[in-house]
Amino acid sequence: MDKKISGVFAAVPTPFDENDEPAIDLFMEHCHWVLDNGCDGLNVLGSTGEANSQSGRSRAGLMRAVAQSSLADSALMVGTGTPSLHDTIDLTVLAAESGFDAALVLPPYYYKPLSDDSLFNYFSRVIASISKYDLGIYLYNFPQMCGVTFSTELVARLLDAFPHHMKGMKDSSGDMTYTNTMTATFGDSFDVFPGSERPLPDAGKFGYAGCISASVNATAVLAAKVWRERDTVSDAEIDELRALRMSIESVQMVAAVKSLVSIRTGRDEWRRILPPLMELSGEDQQMIDAVADRLGLSR
Repeated sequence: MDKKISGVFAAVPTPFDENDEPAIDLFMEHCHWVLDNGCDGLNVLGSTGEANSQSGRSRAGLMRAVAQSSLADSALMVGTGTPSLHDTIDLTVLAAESGFDAALVLPPYYYKPLSDDSLFNYFSRVIASISKYDLGIYLYNFPQMCGVTFSTELVARLLDAFPHHMKGMKDSSGDMTYTNTMTATFGDSFDVFPGSERPLPDAGKFGYAGCISASVNATAVLAAKVWRERDTVSDAEIDELRALRMSIESVQMVAAVKSLVSIRTGRDEWRRILPPLMELSGEDQQMIDAVADRLGLSR
């Protein structure tokens, strides 16, 4: 894969209809909105997209819908990781065949502890399945959810074995020491995207490739400005972006993002969320209403 992807990527939420199936029209409208408002690309079917609460059939259907739409001209990353090797392979091959630029792959997160050897074996088999395709593989480091942290030694082994496909990482750990160790160790050969827009002002200093963030579904305009003008953007704008992110992440993130999109669009269907997650209520909803007002999303 020779295509370089970078910048502000929205980790897109998935709207659902009354049968808990992806609502394609709502999804497409929102994807175009974030792209029109400054985002450089989309990460679909990640944690924010409730991928691991959906069936493989639903995930595949949404992937095909994206691939067959005008979004196919955008920079596209898709989450394909599951606890099952063969389900992960099926989704990753579908991503390759559908023309996605990259697959974001969680580690197998049920059986633990996992050695570097076991993770190397797992990812080797996933990458071997798409060896004839031009698909970038990005590791999804999210130890709070998965109980697994990718070591620098494992990343080095994967880069050495699969230099054509192993392209980078989304790090949602929130541990900037870890993030910065990854960028310092591997440099331009391994693109690291923090899972939040808060570090964007430091991208030049530490070498981040951008961010892949849930909250940029609402903060896209300001996040894009901070990314593109990071050497000259005002401290006030940086502080505002970071404060908005902190407010959004102070409640359940997926429900918060879906609520913000619902407020922007005036469509209550966006509030539907798959169990075990639940819609916001009470003080949490009031917090997000205040964020929507600050962003000018309220109708």
